[in-house]
Amino acid sequence: MFIKVTSSGPRQYVQLMESFRDELGVSRQRVVATLGRLESVQAGGNDALINGLLRAAGKPTLDEGTGEAAFTSGLSVGDTWMLTALWEELGFADAFRRVLRPHHQFDAERLLRVMVFNRLCDPESKLGIARWLEATMVPDVAPETVTHQRLLRTMDTLGECADALEEVSAALLRPLIDQELSIVFYDLTTIRTEGHSEMAGEIRQYGLAKEGDIARQVMLGVVQTADGLPIHHEVFAGNAAETHTLVPTITKVLARYPVRRVVL
Repeated sequence: MFIKVTSSGPRQYVQLMESFRDELGVSRQRVVATLGRLESVQAGGNDALINGLLRAAGKPTLDEGTGEAAFTSGLSVGDTWMLTALWEELGFADAFRRVLRPHHQFDAERLLRVMVFNRLCDPESKLGIARWLEATMVPDVAPETVTHQRLLRTMDTLGECADALEEVSAALLRPLIDQELSIVFYDLTTIRTEGHSEMAGEIRQYGLAKEGDIARQVMLGVVQTADGLPIHHEVFAGNAAETHTLVPTITKVLARYPVRRVVL
């Protein structure tokens, strides 16, 4: 179909046309709908265009009771649809739901999924996730079920279930990586933190930062394959000695993966 401007005396009209072939195979054109006078369309007469299309579809026009046309922005769904497909295909949904479901009446796996997708697509704070969902659709997630309180409760549960979640994650990752996993790399970095409040036993401690000064920080240790796929991480107190982090980290990795060589 295409748009064509036709004349009738001094007036010009915008028409929706269709090309077709008759019984002899000759290419012809026919009018599908007259969308309105040209000057009305050029002046931004969206109602005229909409009425013409409604008439062509055999539906009531705006003047016949459908009311004013409302225009709204579409929800972003492409990236979250792709991530949902990967999440399901990798088995994360079922595995994480089995771990998290006993701890809450609501579906904490969906809350975790929303937080992970937000971190990958458009990182926001927990409060910012609600704003993000105003313009984004996460498949199978009703935005009204994603509250700030439930996000915080899900984060608390992740801390409580960290070991179990790591175990199921490792089981799901193993088929995706080199079965021998002959070499893994282990490295540490420091992450500076802000704030002056202090709690007994917390891991934010003063230590030598990567910038060379003393800062309140935590230490992050990451183990990855030779291809760069991270398979394990640990968070240590900011004043932990690097050598003391090696044995507990490698012990966990060796229990989950058939590693033959470790590079520091």
